[in-house]
Amino acid sequence: MTSTLNIPFDNSFAELPDQFYTRQDPVPVTAPKLIKVNEKLARLMGIDPAELKSDDGVQILAGNNVPDGASPLAMVYAGHQFGGWSPRLGDGRAILLGETIGTDGIRRDIHLKGSGRTPYSRGGDGRAWLGPVLREYIISEAMTALNIPTTRALAAVETGNKVLREEGPLPGAIITRVAQSHIRVGTFQYHYSRGDKDALRALANYVIERHYPDAKQAQNPYRALIEMVMDRQARLIAKWMQVGFIHGVMNTDNMSIAGETIDFGPCAFMDTYHPGTVYSSIDHAGRYAWAKQPGMAHWNLSQFAQSLLPILHEDAQIAVGIGQETIDEFQGIFSDYYFEGFGKKLGLVTLQQGDPDFIGDSLKLLSDNEVDFTLFFRHLTGYTQSTLAPQSTLEQGQGDENHKEKLQNLFKDSEALTNWLPQWQSRQDQETTPTEERLEIMRTSNPIFIPRNHQVEAMIQAAVAGDYGPFEQLHSVLLDPFNEQPDNAHYEEPPKPEEVVHATFCGT
Repeated sequence: MTSTLNIPFDNSFAELPDQFYTRQDPVPVTAPKLIKVNEKLARLMGIDPAELKSDDGVQILAGNNVPDGASPLAMVYAGHQFGGWSPRLGDGRAILLGETIGTDGIRRDIHLKGSGRTPYSRGGDGRAWLGPVLREYIISEAMTALNIPTTRALAAVETGNKVLREEGPLPGAIITRVAQSHIRVGTFQYHYSRGDKDALRALANYVIERHYPDAKQAQNPYRALIEMVMDRQARLIAKWMQVGFIHGVMNTDNMSIAGETIDFGPCAFMDTYHPGTVYSSIDHAGRYAWAKQPGMAHWNLSQFAQSLLPILHEDAQIAVGIGQETIDEFQGIFSDYYFEGFGKKLGLVTLQQGDPDFIGDSLKLLSDNEVDFTLFFRHLTGYTQSTLAPQSTLEQGQGDENHKEKLQNLFKDSEALTNWLPQWQSRQDQETTPTEERLEIMRTSNPIFIPRNHQVEAMIQAAVAGDYGPFEQLHSVLLDPFNEQPDNAHYEEPPKPEEVVHATFCGT
């Protein structure tokens, strides 16, 4: 059944040959009910939010109707999952409806996640339950507000059906996910593993045209493609690290060629800082711990480069040399983004030779004292404000001693902070960037509000019980992460001992 809802589709991926996907409509559900529509994003995509909220719109968001102009399909890809090779994965519970070109000129996919079985479901039911859908909605929109490239949430609906998981029957839901594309490293790996050079070339040319048109001007466009994807990924992972984000499943099928955060699954934000922090219940070996994410990105990118070897150069040995030489640049590129970002968090705007060591020592100080990651940088920003520019307060009525006390209260050993502050102050004194500009950089680098795990879990539990109030409130708070919200100050707080979330789950 088709729909009259006006979505300005302009599909391009569906014009690629059949080996990239299977054409299929979403599987209908029983009694869809709207949870939320992202009105601002809808308007950006040229879609009327009121139409999405209508009965006709909800039927589309639930997969019961297919809108005019859509080209529904399930994408095929492969991937390394926790290091193990899976030769055929694909959209096992998602359907790409099509693409739109927004009022900002950006092409975006519209993707229904949780929309039923496909040929790539591998025995799964193709559905999602409410918890992961709300988690992805909340965290992807929080990431957007934190200025981190990410897929977006356009809408979420209940399905009216139950899905069976280890916990028992749970309410089903579908999220409408938006991305600059859903092409992954694993998409290239699939065609490389099958020896399909023509498909690799067609896919690479498509990605260059869609995402990296400047690569067409390079002497070797496919090498330029690796370089550009690598740069976006290095920047993305550095941004993750700077807000304490842990993806949890950095498999090659979860690495977007467009450089966006994708597939939130068991993701989480650190409370207490420790570089080895892991939340994912299936990451038993800590492969994707916070500190290991850059190395895993490097490894994933090496798989991407390997997949392009057949088209990098006709001579296999030369192709390997090109790929290796290109991938070897990752660590330097990532380090530049990483230290630049952490420098800004500490108020070190113009990096100097010894700053990487100082940043490393500062993070070790947090680890040794089991300090809350977000609150440390949040209160350091306030302390900086009160010491460097007390007349232009970020927080009226809070002076130097107030901020210092808040910092000290975060530390097991307050003397450790007392010893560190003069070193930090000495480095501050060497900054030439105007004070107000430096403070603004700190303020916009250090969020006050993040999606804390205990708050996300509490929101999910309330929604399962039929109360979406906590979801709406948490969503609202996280859309404004860098500004004071006195009425919502409790959302800043770390979990109490009994609230600590020790493990997160994929939800599949």
